[in-house]
Amino acid sequence: MSTEKKVIQEFVLEQDNELRFEVESKNEKVYLTLKSGTAEVFGTELVKAKTYEFTSGAKVAVFTWNGCVIEVKGKTDVIYTAKETPMVIYSNCHAALEFMRVEAEKDNKRGPIALLAGPCDVGKSTVSRILLNYAVRMNRRPIFVELDVGQGQISIPGTIGALMIERPASIDEGFSQEAPLVYNFGHKTISANPNLFTILTNHLANTVKERLEVNKKTRSSGAIINTCGWIKGAGYKQLLNSIKAFEVDIIMVLDQERLYNELVRDLPQFVKIIFLPKSGGVVERSKSNRSESRDQRIREYFYGTPRNSLYPHSFELKFTEVKIYKIGAPALPDSCLPLGMKADDHMTKLVLLTPNAGLLHHILGVSFSENEDDDILSSHVAGFVCVSMVDTERQTITLLSPQPKPLPSNILILSELQFMDTH
Repeated sequence: MSTEKKVIQEFVLEQDNELRFEVESKNEKVYLTLKSGTAEVFGTELVKAKTYEFTSGAKVAVFTWNGCVIEVKGKTDVIYTAKETPMVIYSNCHAALEFMRVEAEKDNKRGPIALLAGPCDVGKSTVSRILLNYAVRMNRRPIFVELDVGQGQISIPGTIGALMIERPASIDEGFSQEAPLVYNFGHKTISANPNLFTILTNHLANTVKERLEVNKKTRSSGAIINTCGWIKGAGYKQLLNSIKAFEVDIIMVLDQERLYNELVRDLPQFVKIIFLPKSGGVVERSKSNRSESRDQRIREYFYGTPRNSLYPHSFELKFTEVKIYKIGAPALPDSCLPLGMKADDHMTKLVLLTPNAGLLHHILGVSFSENEDDDILSSHVAGFVCVSMVDTERQTITLLSPQPKPLPSNILILSELQFMDTH
């Protein structure tokens, strides 16, 4: 443990400047306070004299439109002031979306459906957050759609989902996670099962379009869609499918001219395509960083954050009390099929599993399907549990769950994601 005193630094930011810092060291905490002026973090306004706490893994950019004084207390790994930032460009994008919302409101039509596209680590999630925060600050109620299965901003990684945004994200914990709509994909990359991803995306798109019709305010507010960084080959096809499924009006391509030109070539002219620069503060993450970030997201799902602790439940169920399904069966060779028959798509076949030791530490999605006749494959989920013990002798399985038993459903869907519960 370091015994050095906490470092206190004061920064005077001029108009349109940004203070960027990172906290990488484990167990390190950094405190930020706005002393004077006005500033925001990814579109959420800072409250003057209030102290915000950031822990390991935080990458923060404090932007000011009119100048401010910021105090930073604690040990940062990187900290600097940037005079060149794309925030004015992002703000102009928001203004264009807001103009479309005003027009939609007048005509009682659907507002803009905007999609962020680009390779990994160009700041798509951050720009989504900025645009959503600006929309909410204009008294809008946009729907946020998360299609990046590797991150899971709405739920845990390995999922896609949608969330109605009703208030700005909190500076340190993001958007309020009340009543999200979540589909369990069960993999951390789309390439693991593209056919399943297409089915789930289409179901999510239909549900989002229905929800946009529910009331006038939501309808005119539209949606903002974040996508993953797989943009070549089959990944590009998935991107085109998502654009079509959600009936996207505006695409913002971050930091890749090739993708921008491909989309201009392949999409009809009524879809507006804009090229945006990435922020200089965006950092490329290593595989281990991504893996740690995923583990952290799952841990927070069960145990909460340092500021908002949760106390999950652990309980035992008999094998006969649950039905665990895996999506995807081994492909049958053509030689095993009757003459002239084609194999069904094995990647979207449901396989009923007998509980076994191989399930240990795996995440299971709790399906909203009430029985096996329901469409288990495309049903959204109530939440997630983690297998903490399998006792084959006693025929019992022990689950870590955010809520006590009984489970909302006894139909569980296996995810390839695992979580080692160290509590």
